[in-house]
Amino acid sequence: MTTALDQDAVVRYEPRGAARDLFKARESEVFMAGPAGTGKSLASLFRLHLTALHNPDARFLIVRKTAVSLGSTTLVTYEKKVAADALARGIVKWFGGSAREAPGYRYSNGAKINVGGMDKPEKIMSAEYDLVFADEATELTITDWESIGTRLRNGRLSWQQQIGACNPSHPTHWIKQRCDQGTARMLVSRHRDNPAYVNADGTFTEAGRAYFAKLDALTGVRKLRLRDGTWAAAEGLIYEEFDEALHLLDPFTIPDSWTRWISVDFGFTNPAVIQWWAEDGDGRLYLYREIYHTRRLVEDLARQAKRIMQRSDGTWREPRPRAVICDHDAEDRATLEKHLGLSTTPANKSVSPGIQAVKTRLKVAGDGRPRVFIVRGALVERDPELDAARKPCSTEEEITGYVWATKPGGTTPEVPLKENDHGLDAKRYMVAERDLGGRPQVRFV
Repeated sequence: MTTALDQDAVVRYEPRGAARDLFKARESEVFMAGPAGTGKSLASLFRLHLTALHNPDARFLIVRKTAVSLGSTTLVTYEKKVAADALARGIVKWFGGSAREAPGYRYSNGAKINVGGMDKPEKIMSAEYDLVFADEATELTITDWESIGTRLRNGRLSWQQQIGACNPSHPTHWIKQRCDQGTARMLVSRHRDNPAYVNADGTFTEAGRAYFAKLDALTGVRKLRLRDGTWAAAEGLIYEEFDEALHLLDPFTIPDSWTRWISVDFGFTNPAVIQWWAEDGDGRLYLYREIYHTRRLVEDLARQAKRIMQRSDGTWREPRPRAVICDHDAEDRATLEKHLGLSTTPANKSVSPGIQAVKTRLKVAGDGRPRVFIVRGALVERDPELDAARKPCSTEEEITGYVWATKPGGTTPEVPLKENDHGLDAKRYMVAERDLGGRPQVRFV
């Protein structure tokens, strides 16, 4: 579509499929869901921009789970691909915010698009809106979503609407359930809806061929979700409680007062894993740094870990860990202690009790938060060999493929499949140390 307004703003956009349906939708809750790269966010942003251009004094909101993630992704798309002409002509101007009002975009006709994150909701939740767009909506909790809905009462449009854009997650996610129950409408976006990747005749553009090659390289549940657009979980998934919206956190400054821990799972052909954990005053655990790499000697891993934690003069960059909890290999432990300069503690490796302890921590507690988290970007470096083999490169990437082993005949024992579980083993050691009393008691007879 091409739209020219009195202010000479020109907007060119070709909505297809679900994107076209979005412009006609009037339901109070609409989700644009589909694989990666189908233009879900772009369509939603154009929806807001065109509505703002045509409706003086209307109020809108662009929101994500955190304000930091919004600024580095969604707003870049808005400024470069959606409102570039209007910004260049001065029809839209950036407003940096004030003590009373959230930052956002101000239109010459009096319309406003506020922006913000649900990590700091005070200003965005103090206003009233006609239309709200939540990008990466699977990051939000149901409480976030319903709280945003209470602000749809500005009354400048004949209809008020919440729009969420998302890639599919697990099939019991609240978004999928909300749509299945008829509370919200789901528009299924496909790659053919994105003109940047697929031509009108169905053939791939050059950019589309390159992008699809990346999607084809994915495996398992990630491929089902990001390439095929399926709300999928691995069969026999162990950590069914894991929810990216709850358990993945954006990086934050960890107070020095928080207790630090290290957990280690040795390996060479299989990945060796060193994890750094922080424990807050309420006992919650945060995985904030991780080495996950194949074909490195223990002494080299130890030296790398030491360089991360200590300056060249031996002073500490961060609090000294209370304990280094290790796999039981005596030779590897001795080598680690020698080159890291820290003593180690053998882990409680009881598998079933350890898994149950992790599952308990993944559940939401009475304060509305779980008791174990992974910080995004915790991985120090990606292992190119694992990438080439299409295997997990971090603990986060292991979770959706961590399943119960199945015996012949289809029965499922209470043991995990021993495959791509190295980071999750180290995580289990950490949780067992805090919740199961560390090393198991051994009785000799």
